[in-house]
Amino acid sequence: MEPSLFLSHGQVRAIQREFGTPVYVYDEATLERQARQALGFPCPFGLTARFAMKALPNLTILRLLHDLGLHIDASSGYEAERAQRAGIPPEHIELTAQELPHNLASLVEAGVQFNACSLAQLTAFGERFPGASLGVRVNPGLGSGHNNRTNVGGPSSSFGIWHEYIPRVLETARALNLHITRVHTHIGSGGDPDVWTTCARLSLDAAARFPEVATLNLGGGFKVARMPGEKAANLQEIGEAVSGILRQHGESHGRQLKLEIEPGTFIVANAGALIATVMDVVDTGSGGYRFIKADAGMTDVLRPAIYGAQHPVTLVAASGEAQPAAEYLIAGHCCESGDVLTPEPGNPEGLLPRTLPGARIGDALVIGGAGAYCSAMCCKNYNSFPESAEVLLRKNGEVHLIRKRQTLDQMLANEMLL
Repeated sequence: MEPSLFLSHGQVRAIQREFGTPVYVYDEATLERQARQALGFPCPFGLTARFAMKALPNLTILRLLHDLGLHIDASSGYEAERAQRAGIPPEHIELTAQELPHNLASLVEAGVQFNACSLAQLTAFGERFPGASLGVRVNPGLGSGHNNRTNVGGPSSSFGIWHEYIPRVLETARALNLHITRVHTHIGSGGDPDVWTTCARLSLDAAARFPEVATLNLGGGFKVARMPGEKAANLQEIGEAVSGILRQHGESHGRQLKLEIEPGTFIVANAGALIATVMDVVDTGSGGYRFIKADAGMTDVLRPAIYGAQHPVTLVAASGEAQPAAEYLIAGHCCESGDVLTPEPGNPEGLLPRTLPGARIGDALVIGGAGAYCSAMCCKNYNSFPESAEVLLRKNGEVHLIRKRQTLDQMLANEMLL
């Protein structure tokens, strides 16, 4: 078995034969291990750990994580409804959305919890539900994403209500008799306990201005190590640091705030891999590059094209006999120059070849770290490629199909020819 992968070469070949490619594979054992780490996040006054379902909204995965004890963080009204279809109780779903959901009323009436992300959302909620309780998402003025595309806090982010506008939030709440019982913040990805501590202090400063707040939600963004040499967030260290700040706040303000966190990537990123097939091997001459052309690409893993994100890649020879190593760029199957799975780190415009065993048509490529923001966030149906199949590797070694490969008929179902 390759380092950082949960699949043996034999399992890769077997899944490639049985289900075809491209196919996502999710590992039940890794999902369970990561979920238990999140649920064990240290907290002095109570914890709710919510899975950020935008990372991987497959119904089977949602239900599995729910059964382990996780609640749900939904980012749209559609996600909240999707979670309910997976059997998640509405009261276990918290909705924090950029766009005010068209079905907000029915969701709230069913029991879904709502966080207002703007003054307009707060007003709309209050006009529909005067006297009700809700949360507000506050932008505390700090962000920690590694670039503006992953930074969801600070002045460059539109997420949440800018902290200087809290007096307007309080005024609106008084006018509509709303009870703000939860403050939600999220600053981006990271693993530094000092950054989380700073975020907690800023968030608690905001929470202190709301007399009825009983819960603080710090969001997610716990870094995972997809590539060798990367350092993952240590939830115990972060939790212990944040717990100290919560205790200090409790002593100073006489309120013991319950904590919520919303891990997504941390739970599912390394629990997923994408198996693709080598469809061609070409080169651009002595001064150019060798290319592996795969039957997957930005229709399955978009992160490299938009972030310059790095995913580990393993080549599994169809014959079982490895060939002499060479350097390759891996090109996706889309007719798009940006469909490259091996960009420079953090630079989607750059190229960085990978050293792999000699590739031949029919070999398998395993793209690791593909459990988060891959099947959920891709260029769906670009070049009319279908959505890929998804399978779950159970702890007993059995492999079960949890999403069928899309057909062309399904792709065209809503189109009408005039």
